[in-house]
Amino acid sequence: MKLKKLSAILLTGIITAGLLSGCASVSAAPAAADTGAQEQGAPSGEQTGTTAEAAQEDASAGGDKKIVVGANPVPHADILDNAVKAVLAEEGWELETVVFEDYVLPNTSLEEGELDANYFQTLGYMNGENEDRGLHLAAVAGVHIEPMGIYSQKYKTLAELPDGAEIGIPNDPENTERGLNLLVQKGLLNSLGSYGTDEATTAESLSDDKEANPHGYKISTFEAASLPLVLPDLDAAAINGNYALGADLPAKYPALDIEEFDEETTVRRTNFIVVKQGAEESEKTKALVAAIQSDAVKQYIEEHYKGSVISSFIAPQ
Repeated sequence: MKLKKLSAILLTGIITAGLLSGCASVSAAPAAADTGAQEQGAPSGEQTGTTAEAAQEDASAGGDKKIVVGANPVPHADILDNAVKAVLAEEGWELETVVFEDYVLPNTSLEEGELDANYFQTLGYMNGENEDRGLHLAAVAGVHIEPMGIYSQKYKTLAELPDGAEIGIPNDPENTERGLNLLVQKGLLNSLGSYGTDEATTAESLSDDKEANPHGYKISTFEAASLPLVLPDLDAAAINGNYALGADLPAKYPALDIEEFDEETTVRRTNFIVVKQGAEESEKTKALVAAIQSDAVKQYIEEHYKGSVISSFIAPQ
């Protein structure tokens, strides 16, 4: 890899910082799926899957023991640098993490051969990028999910929430429904009432729905990114994992409870290791997958993130 190209990638990544929405369906990725990105033209050059695979194998045969992975900062680059790197080193591999602040460049850089893999996105986002940008990317291993959690600075358990407590949830449509479903899942609401079936019914209107909301909780919506900032003024809030991590909530105010997933939502919410098509069985890919799905990485995720990130070592569907 040419250092000059990497510098260009990093500089462009910095310039495009702040253009994201959601994770990670990074979005994600995320999303985050849960990820969004600024529109950018398709890459100028293409490399066939067969050529990519041959390049990977030739590099490994020639003694190339460095694996270069593009990732978003938290938790992706953190997991790579603080857990995966040590596992790979034990097997004689060097890991280089290239941090991107957006969701476009990690994929176009992988397509152009600047990276061996990337780690930031869900299957839904990757499939959309393949279709929309003409990319040739393949998921090889699931790593983690960033669940939505219920956080509070005033209470230690859900049972302590008083009748009439104000609960904040995100205001974008996908995460509004996700937040309300979390409240139902944890027994704070009996149901969504007519939300989702009646266009006139908003999340806030559930505050007055005695059947769906017998405790009379006041449901308030906010920009997802602002929920950690307004949490001191609320009794509780349903907050996306990436924003909770950014505000260091898991360390200061661990989640009272977190989202649970069935098989379908597990696949949809998982962030995957992604490679160029044709490199799925390369030596580098196999080494990276084995390391990132190791017991050591699972333990790091459990101990470091305290529920704001959970391991999801699944195969691509």
